[in-house]
Amino acid sequence: MSSQGPRKRSILSRIVRRIIIWIYHFKGWTLDGHLPRDIRKFVIAGAPHTSNWDFVFFTGATHEEGVQPNFMGKHTLFTGMMRNFMFDMGGIPIDRTKRANATQQVAEEFARRDELALVIAAEGTRSTDGSWKSGFYHIAQAAGVPIVPAYADNSRHIVGFGPPIWPSGNYGEDLLKLADWFRSKMPDYPRFDVLEAQARRLISEGREAGEKT
Repeated sequence: MSSQGPRKRSILSRIVRRIIIWIYHFKGWTLDGHLPRDIRKFVIAGAPHTSNWDFVFFTGATHEEGVQPNFMGKHTLFTGMMRNFMFDMGGIPIDRTKRANATQQVAEEFARRDELALVIAAEGTRSTDGSWKSGFYHIAQAAGVPIVPAYADNSRHIVGFGPPIWPSGNYGEDLLKLADWFRSKMPDYPRFDVLEAQARRLISEGREAGEKT
């Protein structure tokens, strides 16, 4: 995996970022909470994932915080004319053909950089029932960085950031902490009920497994 070097951003990426930030302010989005000031590397677990516009609003919010958001993408997107643009926008290429899996590749990228704020849609695709994928957690755990919960409320035009949560190794317990925070911000959002139920099920399964050993 190659990383972005110290060079001037491409004209296209500068134009796109200005448009994104203009849209963010034009739509009247505001911030609730802040990203960590004393932590330079972390995973931002964003939810809910309701539309492709989520990237625009998270980019605008992180810009207000003075942070360059990063995201994962297929390595084939980082070729030809798109290469510099993808790196400039914060892309991290993931090569699925390599022996190292995606978690290992991203953990290595965290180790190489002094600053990295990786945004992951923790729900995965929008077609899920509301259960979260565990990839964001394994990446944070492998990289030794905290998870910063973040929500985007389209009805109120708010992007919010929560306190960092360091992975303890108990996915169910940590997922419940995240679920409690998300439900406190959007209590009427039904998919967060699914998230809480998922966390409690994992905790229960863990206890049952412990009792059998």
